[in-house]
Amino acid sequence: MSDLIRVEPVALLPTPAGCAVFLGDGSKVIVFYIDPAIGASINAVLSKTPSPRPLSHDLFAQTLDAFGAEVLHATILKYEAEVFYARLVVVAENEIMEKKIVELDARPSDCLALVVRHGAPFFVIREVWEGLEDMTEALEALRNQDDPLEGFGV
Repeated sequence: MSDLIRVEPVALLPTPAGCAVFLGDGSKVIVFYIDPAIGASINAVLSKTPSPRPLSHDLFAQTLDAFGAEVLHATILKYEAEVFYARLVVVAENEIMEKKIVELDARPSDCLALVVRHGAPFFVIREVWEGLEDMTEALEALRNQDDPLEGFGV
């Protein structure tokens, strides 16, 4: 696992076009942009705000639970032409089947929405991580602005 960097959500901030997701490992922060609905879904879980009705990610997480499956981890594998590519790893084991591990192609935003619901780790391949710009200073500048972003940070 030395070729993987474990990251955590550091902040989710609204933007004019959606939501900026900042992921960090304690020494570096990266950012990617997602749909505002997925940002709200992730933020609700991180802020422990219950939804009056299950959101799409809640439904998928509940379906996994119903079939004896859980999210093991997610990993960002590639960054190409300003697009991140990720994989979600799920393990299932129940009374009608033996243990099965499935790796699914998924958007990093969907991966993040599911790992926060299952308490699973989120990784970035070291080579990808090292090639990405550190956005720590940009995040601090955004946090220090007198902008009504309260309630959207993690």
